[in-house]
Amino acid sequence: MTASQRYLSRLRDGRSVWLQGKIVEDLPSHPAFAGTIQTICALLALQDDPASQPSLTFSPPDTGKPANLAYLVPGSKEEVLQKETAYRIWSEKTFGMMSRLSDYSRSLLTGWYASRHVLGGSDGKFADKIDRYYRLSRDQDLFSTTALHDPQVDRSKLSSQFDDPHTHLRIVRETEDGIIVRGAKMIATGAPYYDEIFVYPFHRRPQSEARYATMFAVPVATKGVHIVCRESFASENAEDHPLSSRFDEMDAVVVFDDALIPWERVFIKDDPEAIWRLRQDPVAVALSQQPTVVRLLQKLEFVAAIGHELACTIGARQYLHVQEKLGELIIQAETIRALLLAARERAKPNQYGVWLPAVEPLTTARNLGSRYYPRALEIIQQIGAGGFLQVPSALAELNGPIGPFIQKYYRGAEVQAETRLKLFKLAWDLIGSPLASRHELYERFYSGDPVRTYASQYAGYDRQELIQTVWELAKSDAR
Repeated sequence: MTASQRYLSRLRDGRSVWLQGKIVEDLPSHPAFAGTIQTICALLALQDDPASQPSLTFSPPDTGKPANLAYLVPGSKEEVLQKETAYRIWSEKTFGMMSRLSDYSRSLLTGWYASRHVLGGSDGKFADKIDRYYRLSRDQDLFSTTALHDPQVDRSKLSSQFDDPHTHLRIVRETEDGIIVRGAKMIATGAPYYDEIFVYPFHRRPQSEARYATMFAVPVATKGVHIVCRESFASENAEDHPLSSRFDEMDAVVVFDDALIPWERVFIKDDPEAIWRLRQDPVAVALSQQPTVVRLLQKLEFVAAIGHELACTIGARQYLHVQEKLGELIIQAETIRALLLAARERAKPNQYGVWLPAVEPLTTARNLGSRYYPRALEIIQQIGAGGFLQVPSALAELNGPIGPFIQKYYRGAEVQAETRLKLFKLAWDLIGSPLASRHELYERFYSGDPVRTYASQYAGYDRQELIQTVWELAKSDAR
C-alpha cells in the first residue's frame, strides 16, 4: 500500500466526529473534509515518489525504511537544513495555508524523544514510554495534533473552582489498565482526520491543581472520545473558491466521556512541574518552531505575490502609495526569511549532541507573524478595494447569457476578464471568505496571547550585553 492508501484506511476506524449534530460516517467522501484529505494524500504521495522521497524522508538505522524527516533528531547543521527543506516542500504545495500538517506535533514528539532522559515525572517511566511511542509514530507515519487549552467556560476561575470538577479535563479514576479521563480540551486542529492527539495543559498549573496536570497521547478513535467540529469553511466549488476547497483545516473541541487512556500512553501524571519542564524543553521548542516559521514564510510570500498581481491586473502598480504597500509585503517576507536563515546559520549542538536551530530568531519570527499576517491581509484589501465587490457570483457566468458583458466590463489592464476574475476570486478567498477570517484569527493567536508571547520573549532574553554597554557609558568619566 502507498502512504496515502494507508492513511485513508486509518480514517475508517469508527471515530466519533460530530458535524452539524451528526456523526460523520465517511470522512474521505464528506464535502466538509474531502478537499483537505485529498490535499494530504497528494502530500503523502510525494513521500513515495522517487524524485522527492530523498528530500522528505530519512532512513532510521533501526529500520532502514523511509520515515518523515520531522522525526529526524538532527546530528549536524546539514540535517537542520535538511529538515527545513522538507518543511518547505510541503508548505510550498499548500502555499503556507495548512498550519497543522503534523510537522509541528511530530517535531514536538521528536524533541521529547531526544530529551527523554531529562524529562518526565518522578516515576522514571517517561523515557521508555516516549521512546516506544516515538518509534510507533515514526514507523507508522502517524499524523498527530495537540489539544492543550481548556474550554472557555469561565476564564476567571481555576479548573478546580467549577461546580463540576470535570468541566476541564482531569482524571476520574485510575484502573489496572490505565486512567479514566473526563472533560474537554481545545483547539484540536485537524483532529477529525488525524490519527493521534497529544493532550496536556498549555499553561503552568499550581500544585493544588495536580489532577489537571497530566500528559498523554490518545488515538482519535478511542471509545469515549468525541471530536466536535466547528462549522465547515470548505467549498465544493474549486473554481470559485480555490483555497477553501483544498485547505480548510478543521478545528475541533475534544470531549472525553470517561475515556480509558492505557498506562503506556500516560507520559506524565499529576505533576505540574514535570509538564512545565516539558513545555519549556529547549529541544522540543526549537524543533517545533522551525516548521512553523517555514510555513509562515511561504504564506507571506503567497500574499505578496497576490498583492503584486492584483496591482498589475488593475493597472495600479505605478502609483507610489501602492508601491509602498507592496514594498511592505516584501519586507515582511524578507524579514522572516532572514530570521529563518539566522536560526539555521546559528544552529549548534546541545550538550547531548543534538543540533538545534537558534531559537531566538524563530521566536522573533513567530511573534512578528501574529502582527504581520493581519497587516498583510489589510494591504490586499486596500489594493483590491471595491474591485472585490464587483466580481460576479460564479466564473461560470463567463459562458452564460450575460457572458459578453462580463468579458467587456470585467477585464483587467492587460488581461482578459477570465484571468482577472480568477485572480480576484483567489484573493477574496484569502481575505474575505470564512476560511480567510479563520486564518487571520489563527495567525494572531496560535502561539498564544500575543501580549504574553511578546512579554515572554523579553523576560527570557539574555539582556546582559545590552545592559553592560549602557552602564559602561553611564559610569564613565565625563571628558
